[in-house]
Amino acid sequence: MKGLGLLSIIVSVFPAVHMAKVFVYGTLKKGQPNYFRMKDHKNGQAEFVAHARTVDRYPLVIATKDNIPFLLNVPGTGQRVHGEIYRVDQKMLEFLDEFESCPRLYQRTLIRLEVQDGPGGGEHTLESGSSVEAFVYSTDTYEPEWLQKPTYESYNAYGDHGLLYVCREDRRPE
Repeated sequence: MKGLGLLSIIVSVFPAVHMAKVFVYGTLKKGQPNYFRMKDHKNGQAEFVAHARTVDRYPLVIATKDNIPFLLNVPGTGQRVHGEIYRVDQKMLEFLDEFESCPRLYQRTLIRLEVQDGPGGGEHTLESGSSVEAFVYSTDTYEPEWLQKPTYESYNAYGDHGLLYVCREDRRPE
């Protein structure tokens, strides 16, 4: 029974870290302008889990003078959007809320995803083809003309759309 006392001390000193799943589809993906924020430990922990796509179709558009990717919360319209699932701790989730101007610009909601592939072998590996829920930063507040914009299956800041993303540090105040 001595071991149980030590276990309770360890649990109280090192509590279990709750990790949430977050689906990123824009500038936070690998190879995109804000990916470095996902790897910055000052923001919290983020662990890549798998590539995935939305089960429902959504309009992924590029809008504003800063060419920001927006997932419009209009299920059944647009395309099945491709992105990445990350497991994030509470600190990273709070950072992402602030970074995404949640709830003013984006709202964090649960979305159903189809897993495409992952690094495999890990404790948190998701099976290809399985369905999982994760948080996504989408928006309910947008200009009506955004629904007339081209939609994308996958966002790339350097894509052939010619809409150069303006990094947050370079943005002019609204």
